[in-house]
Amino acid sequence: MLGAKRLGPIMVCMLGMAWLASAPAADIPYLSGRVVDDAEILSPAARDRLTAELKSHEQATGNQIAVLTVPTIGDESIEQYATRVFENWKLGQKGKDNGVLLIVAPKDRKMRIEVGYGLEGTLTDVAAARIIRNVMTPPFKAGDYDKGVGEGVAAIVATLEGRSGAATSAPAAEASGASSFRIETLDMHWPEKILFGAFVFSIIGIFTFVGIMTPGVGWFLYVFLIPFWAMFPMVIIGVRPTLYLLGVYLVGYPVAKVLLSRSEWYQKAATQLETTGHANIGGFLVSSAGGSSGFSSGGGGSGGFSGGGGSSGGGGASGSW
Repeated sequence: MLGAKRLGPIMVCMLGMAWLASAPAADIPYLSGRVVDDAEILSPAARDRLTAELKSHEQATGNQIAVLTVPTIGDESIEQYATRVFENWKLGQKGKDNGVLLIVAPKDRKMRIEVGYGLEGTLTDVAAARIIRNVMTPPFKAGDYDKGVGEGVAAIVATLEGRSGAATSAPAAEASGASSFRIETLDMHWPEKILFGAFVFSIIGIFTFVGIMTPGVGWFLYVFLIPFWAMFPMVIIGVRPTLYLLGVYLVGYPVAKVLLSRSEWYQKAATQLETTGHANIGGFLVSSAGGSSGFSSGGGGSGGFSGGGGSSGGGGASGSW
């Protein structure tokens, strides 16, 4: 039976999870027009100008674009909230799914462009991310919401109408000829990132575990895994966290291996590899023959991962400032 000391933290975690599950979701405003400015960050002139631009685009193409500003979305992710709004408002024509939703939450400093199924091939995730990063973020940082939302909508319309040039181009410093190298994180909802991250890190983690625990071949795996730890996490968690993670790997792996090499079972495994050519380490059968090494799991089975999106298809991009 669990002791009182163990039950305490478990009860706290369960109560915390229950509180999060019962936390009210942010309200979805009524669709009163093409521009719903609940956060009141746009001037009347800007709202009128945006409404006229979106109406003209809809009449010419049939695409339905809506702008929503809300003060805050609370603890909910911007992706989840955008999906709920899109489903509630049912943007786009039935059967064509040609709707686009632009959401701005100023108190949370978050924004998102949610794209319907039918427009994902035109307003791609990459294009939406560029609009957020290059067009909307700089004015938002300066506190100019009229300009940020106005130019963001103009860039969305230009992209959908096939005339996206300057709107989604790189900032002036890059456009002037300065070269830059940028690796962006995968534009996925957080459940998809968790699933993909679990898959990637479990694969790399298994090889890392085997390398640390295995005499001989372990140092080859240490070098072999460096580019994997340097690249794969980058598209999931970003550049800076990946640098920290890589540093932990570069230092932690050899330290752990040196410490383990002093243990009795490690030395026994090394002797087994030298004499019999194989050893059982942590459930893995490690073999060494003819100068080569390999390993196989003592168990069986297969695994996979999957993810999904809402009725909007989950396409688009999110950002903050």
